Amino acid sequence: MGRVTERRKVLRIRDGVVSSRPDTLVAEEPLEIRLNGKPLAITMRTPGDDFALAAGFLVSEGVLATASDLLNIVYCAGATVDGSNTYNVVDVKTAPGVAIPEITLERNVYTTSSCGLCGKASLDAVRTNARWPITDTPPLRLDPDLLASLPDRLRASQRVFDRTGGLHAAALFGEDGELLDVREDVGRHNAVDKLIGRALQNGALPLSRTILLVSGRASFELAQKAVMAGIPVLAAVSAPSSLAVDLAAETGLTLVGFLRGSSMNVYAGEDRIALRATATQG
Repeated sequence: MGRVTERRKVLRIRDGVVSSRPDTLVAEEPLEIRLNGKPLAITMRTPGDDFALAAGFLVSEGVLATASDLLNIVYCAGATVDGSNTYNVVDVKTAPGVAIPEITLERNVYTTSSCGLCGKASLDAVRTNARWPITDTPPLRLDPDLLASLPDRLRASQRVFDRTGGLHAAALFGEDGELLDVREDVGRHNAVDKLIGRALQNGALPLSRTILLVSGRASFELAQKAVMAGIPVLAAVSAPSSLAVDLAAETGLTLVGFLRGSSMNVYAGEDRIALRATATQG
């Protein structure tokens, strides 16, 4: 199994003083995901929680929806020419009867922001493949102060970030602000997949009364992962993309951006935010 961090020699310059010292870096290695023995996707990730990452990715792809859909996940031995196991290839085996997408070299993966699909086609793909529509009944009612407290709680849980400064993080919170799970990865989409995959393995989908917080921006890809897992609220410390806002508005997802201190922007689903005063028009 690959390590989460690695040590590298670095030349350090501070106030004109030059020194040499080891530095701790976040590890980055490729992970190939196979589906029933056939290559499906490759992602660059921080080693760790690989089975959860693969399971969460397949939730986002609309392949898996419940723990019963998943037969097992294994590392593939003999992944190299000499037959050694690199722990960088996993094979996901689905239960009998689970519908499998056609896998070809020209496979069209709508989850990637560079897939070349237009906005409407991307939205249609999520609408068609969503197994868990957002149905938080009764709807969540979140105090802005509760949302404002979440980034600090996420930051306090980023153990690897403290050593490297080079990881994204994603966290799941309950509607009362309780931290349910947190994952770190060199890719923010991988961190979210790890959260969702663990939830699938634990039989916790849909995540209908949770808040997903991400440490960076809110892309379309992250919004669609939230929708596919039935998460009603996505909050980010940075900006959302226009397509993420469109997807949130269409699916009923509450999308919060620029969540910093006591400030935030609500781009969609404002009905879940318990406002104390009438919003001013700007």
